[in-house]
Amino acid sequence: MQPASRTVEDVTNTEAWDRAARREQSNEGPTTDTVHYGPALASEREFRLLGDVRGKRVLDLGCGTGQAAIALARQGATVIAVDASGDQIEVARERSARAEVRIEWHRSDLADLAFLSADSVDIAFSAYALGEIDDLSRLFRQVHRVLRHHGPFVFSHEHPLALATAHDAPAPGTVPEAEPAGPAVVRRSLFDPSPIGLARSGEQITLYPRTIADELTTLHRAGFRIDV
Repeated sequence: MQPASRTVEDVTNTEAWDRAARREQSNEGPTTDTVHYGPALASEREFRLLGDVRGKRVLDLGCGTGQAAIALARQGATVIAVDASGDQIEVARERSARAEVRIEWHRSDLADLAFLSADSVDIAFSAYALGEIDDLSRLFRQVHRVLRHHGPFVFSHEHPLALATAHDAPAPGTVPEAEPAGPAVVRRSLFDPSPIGLARSGEQITLYPRTIADELTTLHRAGFRIDV
């Protein structure tokens, strides 16, 4: 089996998300009654992984245009939201003002949490952002440092199998943004760690595939205990 070719893009993920944010600026955005875990996934209303966040300090990594951050703040959390895209942060800031909630916004690399003290966060959360992180070990170490003892890190991202399969033949090195029903076809090896392009919000985003086993090993080395 020949894996899909790598896509070489001149546009970084941050620049792509900046462009996507400028298109989203005039839109109302998704509902903020509960935290959403990602495209076609159930919400916190069904998963109940975060629990009662009232009075807790919650770190939202890869906050995008603020859907989860605003939902958490509306539920009484003190939210620190981080994203590498300045334009995404600006849209999120405008939406939080309309929702009349206070959120601490930071434009930063997700693995650069030097602005936070150790043991200063009750919950860390990330929806569909970790796949864009090349050095996941560094991010996990940083999150572990800022989390208080027994504080949970709840995150979601694309399943490795979803990145290795597709229904319609995609362009080389890419995965379709929306897949029709029908049998999936293997397009690349599940163990191929080379970057892959994914269409998201009308932009080409680079992801760094890794197996579940590799991710669990990285979490363990950073000091996390896995609850399943």
